Amino acid sequence: MPTLVLLLMVLLVQEGAVPAPGAAQPRAYTIPTLDLARDTERQVVVDREADQYLGHPTTVLLDDGRTMLCVYPKGHGMGGVVYKRSLDGGLTWSERLETPDSWATSREVPTLHRTVDAVGKQRILMWSGLYPARLAVSEDEGASWSELRPVGDWGGIVVMGCDFGVRGKPGHYVALFHDDGRFFRSESQRQNPVVFSVYQTRSQDGGLTWSEPRALFSRSDVHLCEPGVVRSPDGETLAVLLRENSRRRNAHVIFSGDEGRTWSNPRELPAALTGDRHAAVYAPDGRLFISFRDKTLDSPTPGDWVAWVGTFEDILKGLEGQYRVRLMDNTKGSDCAYPGVVILPDGTIVTTTYGHWTEGESPYIVSVRLKLEELDALRGEAK
Repeated sequence: MPTLVLLLMVLLVQEGAVPAPGAAQPRAYTIPTLDLARDTERQVVVDREADQYLGHPTTVLLDDGRTMLCVYPKGHGMGGVVYKRSLDGGLTWSERLETPDSWATSREVPTLHRTVDAVGKQRILMWSGLYPARLAVSEDEGASWSELRPVGDWGGIVVMGCDFGVRGKPGHYVALFHDDGRFFRSESQRQNPVVFSVYQTRSQDGGLTWSEPRALFSRSDVHLCEPGVVRSPDGETLAVLLRENSRRRNAHVIFSGDEGRTWSNPRELPAALTGDRHAAVYAPDGRLFISFRDKTLDSPTPGDWVAWVGTFEDILKGLEGQYRVRLMDNTKGSDCAYPGVVILPDGTIVTTTYGHWTEGESPYIVSVRLKLEELDALRGEAK
């Protein structure tokens, strides 16, 4: 990565200000944890069905600042896609909406992404992964959708984990996903030992077509996957947070200063940011709120839905951040907590996911609503 970002990273490592790429981080964190699990007034049930697994939602907020769309599968990472809409910023939700026939054939976690092409045409994309990766498109803010269609002779897991618009190139997007050797091609098989690869693909037409993916890295010593992207406040640097699925090490991060053309080597994150399926938004004061499943190696909230509050500089320098939050108590293992996360014009963060929120019952979809100043006040009261 021959950029100022790489030079800065080298200098910070030499000065001891950040960990080196191969350096291990502590298994536990020292920042405080706030607990919102019992604060039911913040919780909104998006969907619930007796004896039916509802999981892995993604949300998007439309330009009016109040309409939200949500998709999720009827099953654990697979099953027909359920679609709902909120017209009031997630306070209430519609009944399940009609969807194209092919959505019932989805075999993976559906993900939503917004794009704008070079002439200003807005679209919402819905991806469905495994092989082949398939895409549905809406050009009318989610009022109608195309059928799912293959985008190429390739596939992967949690397609797309994240995407970002390329600065200075309207209509150009980069998307990232991973595979463990089983789904990239029709005849793919896992290796022994298992190798996880993180892939990147590009679009030049606002998300309608996508390039043949290229592998950013492939590793068996750690299983890096489910990328979640954060852009620095000045726009210059991209950070991608990565789940570590072998549970040998903390989560990892890679950086790019050239819009994803090149990336730094993966570096271990602090324990405070260790978990699965990171999804981030910036609060009005410039701090980050990042939602994820807690898979910290040594944590007081194992397997729960949690969030981290800190700054982009904390991520860049490998610092722990300000504090963590337990959003809800997951009652069964670690089966919970995929995104989405949106922020409303008044600074309200609406974070939505699935989990086993009621002991002995099937998982269902819930939103939690908060503002960072509310969390700051709670932290002050806890001191």
